[in-house]
Amino acid sequence: MKKLIGTKDFYASVLAITFPIMIQNGISNLVGLLDNVMIGRIGTEQMSGVSIVNQLMFVFILCMFGITSGAGILGAQFYGQKNMQGVRDVLRIKIVIAGIAMLGAVCLFLFRDVQLISLYLHEGSESGNLLSTLEYGRSYMRTMLWGIPFMALEMCYSSTLRESGETKVPMRASVLAVFINLILNYILIFGKFGAPELGVVGAAVATNISRIIQMLYVIVWAHRHGEETPYVKGLYKGFKIPWSMFTKVFLLALPLMLNETLWASGNAAVNTCYSYRGLSVVAAINIQSTIYGIFNIMYIAMGDAIAIIVGQQLGAGQIDEAKETSAKIIVMSVFFSAVCGLLMVAISNVFPQVYNTSDEVRRIAGTVIRITACFMPVHAFLHAVYFAIRSGGKTVITFLFDSVYLWVIAFPFAYFLAHYTSLQIKPMFISCQSIDLIKVTVGFIIYKSGIWAQNITGDDKKETID
Repeated sequence: MKKLIGTKDFYASVLAITFPIMIQNGISNLVGLLDNVMIGRIGTEQMSGVSIVNQLMFVFILCMFGITSGAGILGAQFYGQKNMQGVRDVLRIKIVIAGIAMLGAVCLFLFRDVQLISLYLHEGSESGNLLSTLEYGRSYMRTMLWGIPFMALEMCYSSTLRESGETKVPMRASVLAVFINLILNYILIFGKFGAPELGVVGAAVATNISRIIQMLYVIVWAHRHGEETPYVKGLYKGFKIPWSMFTKVFLLALPLMLNETLWASGNAAVNTCYSYRGLSVVAAINIQSTIYGIFNIMYIAMGDAIAIIVGQQLGAGQIDEAKETSAKIIVMSVFFSAVCGLLMVAISNVFPQVYNTSDEVRRIAGTVIRITACFMPVHAFLHAVYFAIRSGGKTVITFLFDSVYLWVIAFPFAYFLAHYTSLQIKPMFISCQSIDLIKVTVGFIIYKSGIWAQNITGDDKKETID
């Protein structure tokens, strides 16, 4: 048990990293919740259209996360060795690969918006107009595309700051951005203080402005505090990247980029299966995912803690310490997630009432919220194990463990239930959540083997390079 339970100092060190991340994610998700409620006050079609587009945009966001975190595996280990030139090269590579991914996403969303949104639009419930939902979704998507480049660059910088242990700056930038987003949403969605009433387009404009401000805050701080961020010194001077370094980072980032993209698109595909039970289910899943984003901030932050702390320990050659640290954080994550699950159950009937939607949508939303809450410890365990395996550079294993599993087992299972059974959403949703218990077993075996715990930088120690 001593290997699973940490000391007060251990928990204090973990919370020192996770607390700013939790605050950042918590405020972001809380404001996202308020945004969602504002749009939900307009009507079911507007809420559903925005929800569908956000699911599609989430695929790109996780693609970016895969790029930055995949490269960040090496960046965290370089920082643990105090090799600033290595960190600098990794940041440059992030920017290059992120730029390519951003251009691809813009082209896809711009020219295939109707086809992508229509994947979620099916008859099958009493609530909602499909054509109106499509048009609201298209308007929202086309406006959101303007903010993608700013988000991509900000993610490159923020991820590097976190890998170096600086979690407060991205947190402050996010807090500033979400409050600006909230204020502008109120003004532009409803046409307050003399502004035009733009509805879903106003929500997109507000998001884009907040992302620009967030990006500027992070970049300006990083370049003005060279003592804390020596790796940004000369970042754009010549912008040279050693080919051997690019290859190494790309081989690490590619599996994670593919994994995160396929994982997000796989979850979007599973949600299209739920949508065959009607537009009411689409709206209900949106309500469920919104409140879930508030309660999952603990285990999301624990994953970041594993990536940062365990990554630096592995880079310093402290293999046994890294294994012990990851085990303690996993136990901590599962425990707090169980508590959060109980709180979700307690408000499952109350929260859907704040939306201006039908009783059918509210009833379904309450049901799926309770089901998700029961499976939260499972989600926490899988998330923590994923980050532990990934911290040692085993990105191919995480690719198989995560997205391949989703596309080979979880999605076909959901597709079968949607098309070849008459199951209603409650038993269907429970069945699809339960299939992750297979993944829990596989993840535990991989984690317990310890094959993931390794130093991938090639050196046990390295002197600082300015």
